[in-house]
Amino acid sequence: MVPRSTSEVAPTFTPAAGDNPVPRHVAIIMDGNGRWASARGLPRAEGHRRGVEALRRTVRAAGELGIEVLTIFSFSAENWSRPAAEITELMGLLRRFIRNDLAELHGAGVRVRVIGERNGLDPDIRRLLEEAEELTRDNARITLVVAFNYGARQEIARAARRVAEAVARGEIAPEAITAELIATKLDLADLPDPDLIIRTSGEQRLSNFLLWQAAYSELVFVPIFWPDFDRVALENALAEYRRRERRFGGLVARTGS
Repeated sequence: MVPRSTSEVAPTFTPAAGDNPVPRHVAIIMDGNGRWASARGLPRAEGHRRGVEALRRTVRAAGELGIEVLTIFSFSAENWSRPAAEITELMGLLRRFIRNDLAELHGAGVRVRVIGERNGLDPDIRRLLEEAEELTRDNARITLVVAFNYGARQEIARAARRVAEAVARGEIAPEAITAELIATKLDLADLPDPDLIIRTSGEQRLSNFLLWQAAYSELVFVPIFWPDFDRVALENALAEYRRRERRFGGLVARTGS
């Protein structure tokens, strides 16, 4: 069954007067490319290609809506277990996206950041990721964080190793290790935690994505597959976010953290 169109899912987002209309940081688990293709009798590769189009639409819409940081889960550390042909197609799409879209992203004031493990990647992939970060590092309109070859448990383990190494060097006493200290060793230490995490395709789990940073994130699960995601779908998720009361374990709600 193909999910309904985005315009049928929820009312269109309307910013609240006198208040921060959007979360600072939105993260998206882009799920459902293969199922979108299968539902239409198309090869999975076509679903991934349409997913790239959805990404272009979403980055553009996020910038127009005033979102400061947009993080996308593009390729997980677990995705390497997929068939070799599909991985080859995904790597090719990444190469084409950076080569074809980087100039446009740079011109639109998008700063690109990449998180995840880079060791073991093909050298040309690593160079493209580094080129994207270097070219756009001074842009300030919106930060696009690409989680590539990323897993949250692996990220936390890397942070723990950094802390352990500092303890071994005598720079940190064991009793000085706090949650705040560990947070400074994570991949997104210099950016706010996501206020809102969106997952497409109707699945309702985080799948090893930003587990530490998601401690107080609002979660919105939408029934449409990622290739159908567009500005309306993003606005609908923002509308749902606006209806939430964020207490962060306390009694006073806060929004737009």
